[in-house]
Amino acid sequence: MRLLLRFLGFLFATATVVAIVGAAGLGYLLWKEGRDLPDTSQLENYAPPVMTRLHAADGSLIAEYAKERRLFLPIQDVPPLVVHAFISAEDKNFYQHNGVDVGGIVRAALFYVENYGSDRRPQGASTITQQVAKNFFLSPEQSMTRKIKEMLLAMRMEQTFSKDKILELYLNQIYLGRGNYGIAAAALNYFGKSVDDLNLQEAAYLAALPKAPSNYDPFSETQRAVERRNWVIDRMVENGYATAAEGEAAKKAPLGVIAHPPGERIYTAEYFAEAVRRRLYERYGEKGLYEGGLSVRTSLVPAYQEMAKKALTDGLVRLDQARGWRGPVKHLDSLGSDWGKALAAVPALDDIAPWRLAVVLEAGRDDARIGLQPPHNAAGQVVDKRETGTISLDDLKWARWATGPKRGVQVRAADQVLDVGDVVYVEPVKDKPGEYALRQVPKLSGAIVVMDPHTGRVLAMVGGFSYDESEFNRATQALRQPGSSFKPFIYAAAIENGYTPSSIVLDGPISISQGPGQPAWQPENYEQKFYGPQTLRFGLEHSRNVMTVRLAQDMGMPMISEYAKRFGVYDDLPPYLSMALGAGETTLLRMVTGYSTFDNGGKKVTASLIDRIQDRYGHTIFRHDTRKCDGCNATDYHGQEPPVLADDSQQVIDPLTAYQMTGLLQGVVQFGTGTAVKAVGKPLAGKTGTTNDFKDAWFVGFSPDLAAGVYIGYDHPSTLGRGQTGGVVSAPIFRDFMKAALADKPATPFRVPPGIELVRVDPKTGQRAGPGGGILEAFKPGTEPPEGGGYDDYAGGATVSQTITVTPDAGRAVTSGTGGLY
Repeated sequence: MRLLLRFLGFLFATATVVAIVGAAGLGYLLWKEGRDLPDTSQLENYAPPVMTRLHAADGSLIAEYAKERRLFLPIQDVPPLVVHAFISAEDKNFYQHNGVDVGGIVRAALFYVENYGSDRRPQGASTITQQVAKNFFLSPEQSMTRKIKEMLLAMRMEQTFSKDKILELYLNQIYLGRGNYGIAAAALNYFGKSVDDLNLQEAAYLAALPKAPSNYDPFSETQRAVERRNWVIDRMVENGYATAAEGEAAKKAPLGVIAHPPGERIYTAEYFAEAVRRRLYERYGEKGLYEGGLSVRTSLVPAYQEMAKKALTDGLVRLDQARGWRGPVKHLDSLGSDWGKALAAVPALDDIAPWRLAVVLEAGRDDARIGLQPPHNAAGQVVDKRETGTISLDDLKWARWATGPKRGVQVRAADQVLDVGDVVYVEPVKDKPGEYALRQVPKLSGAIVVMDPHTGRVLAMVGGFSYDESEFNRATQALRQPGSSFKPFIYAAAIENGYTPSSIVLDGPISISQGPGQPAWQPENYEQKFYGPQTLRFGLEHSRNVMTVRLAQDMGMPMISEYAKRFGVYDDLPPYLSMALGAGETTLLRMVTGYSTFDNGGKKVTASLIDRIQDRYGHTIFRHDTRKCDGCNATDYHGQEPPVLADDSQQVIDPLTAYQMTGLLQGVVQFGTGTAVKAVGKPLAGKTGTTNDFKDAWFVGFSPDLAAGVYIGYDHPSTLGRGQTGGVVSAPIFRDFMKAALADKPATPFRVPPGIELVRVDPKTGQRAGPGGGILEAFKPGTEPPEGGGYDDYAGGATVSQTITVTPDAGRAVTSGTGGLY
């Protein structure tokens, strides 16, 4: 017995020594690992990376930008249902432990011992607090050292922060699969809902994801996702957060996850969104854009954007088809037993719906049978369903070959154009199910911009046929010659400096010296004809080059350069006379901005795609409209007058000049080079533009409250073809847009500013016309043509038989130039 007692005493002493040594070792280890731990108090002001979101003027989502797609949600806004789901799934004792759940560690250890050597994955014992510590401060390595640090940090955090604060950090930081960080972004992108609207099964599915998001993907791992969700539901029932009946009903429900792709939600607005993204990057940098959580309200009007996209697309397709068929996108030599898989592997533009890729299965005389490219499901797999259709002969007769031995040959059979295995684009034929029209991606490109002329807000912008094909924005990045669409700024400068719409300028040959040893410059008119003395109205309506050069020569190019800068078309236009004919390069956006000044009474506007920017806390940090409004913030009404917004916009030209120019540009639409636009049937003004060799075609114009411009050309400048002027190429696209945009608007006339004098004149001579004759012309007070008078002595000795009235200032341009012959 005594021997036994001694032995037990020895064991106790040994155990005591081991315990002391172990405790000392553990204490040393805790001291060693804890001395260099980060300061957890820095989380007090932690602002997680939050995605920037772009919204249209009506609030609809345009695009999202983020490195981590996250929307921050304060804990007080998280519904109890969601809190209960995550606690049940990850840490049921969250509100009881001090950062480390000892009972959970024991249970995990026993499970590990019981299943040692098996393939079963060990149970985790990390609390939510430990997960926060790991996610914010530690690496994901699996080691005892990291685990000790994690536990120490968790206990420190519990001493520093409330449970709710720790849970807030967790719910906003955690990765939940498919690029979603935090519960707010996950709820929106998995279910199209805010967190407040989640039901039991939806909250349980989100809570099922932190364990291993890729293992429970709703599309590629659907069964495992349902099983894991149902396990969370069972835990919620077990913990008393849902009744058994509620749990059973939730488990029977499908996952309900929607295929909700990130990025643009308005699929015609890619160019607009990218232009906004560039501006945000310039202003706030990469971190501010991708992590700053900016809420950006843009000026985009979705209805106008759709109209602009359709008008430009239809116009480009119409122009491109007139140039002929260039052949299929690709040819599949062998379709195999399943043509769908072969066709699905061919890259397709994804932003030109309703166009689709198709492969020709059979081609005969009257039609061709096609198979349509099958889509991919949300898991990235090609769907099993196969769709077929036909292309009738009538829907491909346009496709005369543009090159090769068949060039220009009239299409009399489908197999003249298509062969089995050809991959082509097709578009559904309206009201004919199963029938498709043959299409091809245009080589021509262009852009359209729509603007509020009173504020400069860009209401729509399309920078090309397909953003997926080319991200180059022809509205803002393409520097092209505007040609004759620049002439209105010359005429505006002239009217500001003594001319009137009825002033007479000689449309006759002119030769201008370019300096010693250089040949004289002899500008020509498009028709290579001259009409003698003509009014300014005639010169602009019919886009007379020589008359424009005479005006610019009289006023001097330094003055023209100054006016071009005032209108915002150029920053520093070289003072060469050729620039008066639009030889300098500018952008479509700048041209539309300049024309807006004519429309709004002569005030300068700044083009803007952004109305307002708010930071992650809802504070406005940028606003486009900076006008002051005294009294707008009044909280009570005491009979005071309504507040008035003070307009401090710069006056670029006289309001009377702006109206006179509007009248001249109306004449371009009614009687001049822009008559294609007249079909809209509403008051419109504008100007065509065509450059040398027909390389660029423009039309820029406006209604009383809407300005728009269209540019068409090849990205690598080359001729559009003889006769392809702005009036033929671009004006119809402008017409189609305006017809749609103004369809439900009344025919509002342009506003007449106070002080303008409307006098009837003969449009050919500029003289006063009798009652009921001629046209109403706008004049500034005191500049109206006199009752009579004549002028018959012109430069170079030319004479005219008719009597012409000329103001004294107008005579300057009449007598300028040499009058030499071509």
